[in-house]
Amino acid sequence: MRKRFEIQYELGATPIENLEIPTRSRDEMPPVLRALQYIYTTPELNQGVFDILEAKVLHGKKRTGRQGMTLWEILVLATVRLARDVDYDALHYMSNSDMNIRGLLGICKFGKTAREYSLQSLKDNIGLLDDEMLEQINDLVVEAGHQLIKKKDEKLNVKVDSYVLETTVRFPTDINLLFDAARKSLQLAQRLAVAFRLPGWRKAQYWINQFKSHARQVGKLFFSGGKNKQEKLQQATRAYLQLARQLSQKLDAAEVDFQAIEQASDKQKALLDELKYFKGHLDNQIHLVTRRILFGETIPHAEKVFSLFEPYTEWIQKGKAGKRQELGLKLAIATDQFGFILSRKLMQKQHDKDLAVPMAKAILEKYEVQSMSFDKNYWTPKNYETLSELVPDLILPKKGKLNGDEYEREHCKTFIALRKQHSAVESAINCLEHHGLNRCPDRGLSHFKKYAALGILACNLHKIGNLLQEKERKKSKNKPLRKAA
Repeated sequence: MRKRFEIQYELGATPIENLEIPTRSRDEMPPVLRALQYIYTTPELNQGVFDILEAKVLHGKKRTGRQGMTLWEILVLATVRLARDVDYDALHYMSNSDMNIRGLLGICKFGKTAREYSLQSLKDNIGLLDDEMLEQINDLVVEAGHQLIKKKDEKLNVKVDSYVLETTVRFPTDINLLFDAARKSLQLAQRLAVAFRLPGWRKAQYWINQFKSHARQVGKLFFSGGKNKQEKLQQATRAYLQLARQLSQKLDAAEVDFQAIEQASDKQKALLDELKYFKGHLDNQIHLVTRRILFGETIPHAEKVFSLFEPYTEWIQKGKAGKRQELGLKLAIATDQFGFILSRKLMQKQHDKDLAVPMAKAILEKYEVQSMSFDKNYWTPKNYETLSELVPDLILPKKGKLNGDEYEREHCKTFIALRKQHSAVESAINCLEHHGLNRCPDRGLSHFKKYAALGILACNLHKIGNLLQEKERKKSKNKPLRKAA
């Protein structure tokens, strides 16, 4: 059984609407807490957010049973994690120690019986959120932000750009990936052998140590100099590959024993599927290392794998100074003149130019737009033709040489002014990188998408909190001083 929020304050607890949040702190946390307080105290916004949470989290659940974490607590704690760019261990400490956060959760600041959160409870409950739900909540938050600052009939000036949201992976080499595949295959095979008392895997750790030794030797020879370097490298690689082929043959022989298991639980069947996955990568990396080092081939980019644990990871070269390559996925965002992030899109096997029209149409369905600006990476003749019919003031610089009409279009006052304003989107990207969206620590594509959506929500809440606190500071500044008696 899970509720929106149980309003039963203990003795000494401060109602959430009366919670005093610091207005003069330069830390990023007070504005986010103030924005969350605003959601709680604004009836229409509160109702909309909780309706979205209930539709997803409580769908198909019974009204009876053990009481779980409330929807309000889930939203607050998930947002705090991204607002501070911390891991679950730090969030666990903050949720049990930070008085302002606990006050926003409706927990009494004093007393020995105050509620505490466990680490696993935080992971499980925040894991109930998904990216689609968070996108809907973000739309409500942006609408609330516009009500605070936007004039009634004012249209939006939208700016679209992309950057790389990195995955938590080490630099990929086929030598390291071969070791990773062998290590995981051995660990999984040993776990299954212990569970079903199968022989032949007692020396799994010894095998892992052997693989590590060979991988280090090949790596050192690859970067070292000296006489006969290529001959020594190929000799060490052959020994490494021989060990890998022995393991592959051993796994093939054991596959019959593993598949013959009839009383395997769902968890053990999942381990079998995982073992097949890493066994496939083991054979693939043996093939790639053989071709590259022994046969001197150049491996095509399409055949390369950049992570066994985050297989969706892409090798991205945007040509930026100090970053020869980045490992992750490109995240496209659209911001308005007030700094709110209106929309986002993760790109898998896509380029900027593939996203211009779909993203523009999605934004135009939700908002009234006066102008929309892109950089040259989004240019294609078809994109320009389509977008110019949809957007009144389109800023889409052409790649290459301009003809007379194009030169005149790109040098008019409106185009120049809006193109100069386009750089403001970099401020939003910097804000996202300070709210956790520099590198994603969570594993799996679904968690990656959810992490991106949470970071954007935290960034927009930070913006709303700054607006609210700025109004409060002006109000307190203009407040007349009390006269002495």
